[in-house]
Amino acid sequence: MISKWMFLAMASLCFCFQVGLGQDPANSRPETHPLPETVAKNAKLQQEYAAKAFFEGPVWDPAGKKLYFTSFVGKDTKILRLDGEGKARVWLDKTKGINGTYLSLKGRMLGAQAFGQHLMSYGFGENGPTDTIIVAQNPKWNQPNDVCQTPNGNIYFTDPDFKNRKTSAVYFKATNGAVKKIITDMPLPNGVIASNDGNTLYVGDSHEKLWRSFPIKADGTVGTGKLFFDPKTKRQDSPDGMSIDAKGNLYLSGRGGVWVATPDGKSLGLIPIPEFCSNVTFGGPDGKTLYFTCSNKVYSLRMNVKGAQFP
Repeated sequence: MISKWMFLAMASLCFCFQVGLGQDPANSRPETHPLPETVAKNAKLQQEYAAKAFFEGPVWDPAGKKLYFTSFVGKDTKILRLDGEGKARVWLDKTKGINGTYLSLKGRMLGAQAFGQHLMSYGFGENGPTDTIIVAQNPKWNQPNDVCQTPNGNIYFTDPDFKNRKTSAVYFKATNGAVKKIITDMPLPNGVIASNDGNTLYVGDSHEKLWRSFPIKADGTVGTGKLFFDPKTKRQDSPDGMSIDAKGNLYLSGRGGVWVATPDGKSLGLIPIPEFCSNVTFGGPDGKTLYFTCSNKVYSLRMNVKGAQFP
């Protein structure tokens, strides 16, 4: 997820990410990586929406059959809803930096609020949230960045210290309401998601530019982490948001696009994205469309596998 310290610089930096598919931005020499087998045959990247903004936090509402995503223009942050190709409307204004989002077990939108130091929950409504719930809050947090939920209802979220890299942490909120700091040894924890069985937590680090995995204990805390994924590529785009499919494969934005890795960290290939890709999620009526939020663009791609949250 993007840092609040990066917002003002994003406009001047966007050109750095305007590279061709599979290219090294340093010297434009192509890097070749196989396309993941989970991509549908002959599928092509489809532009769904474009505007002068940094897009983040995609989430699909299966009841309303709509994609929602966050929009950053400086500190002006909104949640948009995609209503058709090239058409998006403001669903929620003045979000205080809602960044990463996640579809909760109750079918609501969980959101990590960077500037307000909250975890939020919104009910999906036609003209905006049906209701708003503060899930957790702490004014001492840096800027909650990404969030996920395990099958037993526990919630995990990252809180990176982008400015100093000294107080970054990953937190866990238990179903009884208790909030506990569980990971403190990652410089910039960013994207986070759990395995489909709820036994493993995956966290990307924007400073180390790699991904780690942690065993989830019975009490919801985690054990010692280990390196999960560190692809061989010259592209050094920072790891950001992630998603997971019904087979447990991870979709990791960063390092040149979106990498697909098996649950044990084996690479299945790269989906190259021309812009910097901030996040990714599954959606579509059948759960077989992958959506990408990027600098100034939102893309989709047909897949031959469903997202994990689809029956």
